Amino acid sequence: MKNETLILSRTFNAPRDKVWKAWTDAKEFKKWWGPEGFKAPTIDIDLKVGGKYLWCMRGSQAPGKPEENFWTTGSFKEIVPMKKLVYTDSFADEKGNPVQPAYYGMSDMADRQEVTVELEEEGEKTRMTLTHKGLLTDKMKDDCAMGWNSSFNKMDKIIK
Repeated sequence: MKNETLILSRTFNAPRDKVWKAWTDAKEFKKWWGPEGFKAPTIDIDLKVGGKYLWCMRGSQAPGKPEENFWTTGSFKEIVPMKKLVYTDSFADEKGNPVQPAYYGMSDMADRQEVTVELEEEGEKTRMTLTHKGLLTDKMKDDCAMGWNSSFNKMDKIIK
C-alpha cells in the first residue's frame, strides 16, 4: 500500500482570527466538526505543543443505520498562533486510548496520521490549506476529501 497525502485549500470570507478560533476553541470546533449529518458531542482541546485532544464525531455511515461514535485523539506537534497547527491523528476509544482504524471498519488508513492546517490572510478573507498524511489508498483519500470538504462547508456557515 502507498501512503497518500491529501491537500485541500479553501478560502473563507472571514478574518484569520475567526478561522483560527474555529480550529482551536472547543465550543467553536464543536459547531462544525464532522461532515453534514454528523454532530460533535465531545470536543476536548489542550492547545499547547504536546497537548492532547479528544474529539467525538457522531452520525450514521448509511441511511437506516443507527448513529455511532467515532473518536479521534492525538497531540499538537507545532502551533504558530493564527498561522499554523500540526497535530497527530489516531482513532481512539471514548477514553482517548488509540485504536487501530479497523476498530471502526477502516483498514485503509495508517494507525497514526498527521494533519497540518495553515492560514494566510488575503485581505478580509482567509486562505486555509489542510494537509492530511497517512491515507493508504486512493479511495480513502477521496473519502477523506469528501468528509473534510463537508465539514468545511459547515465551518464556512459559522465563521461569518
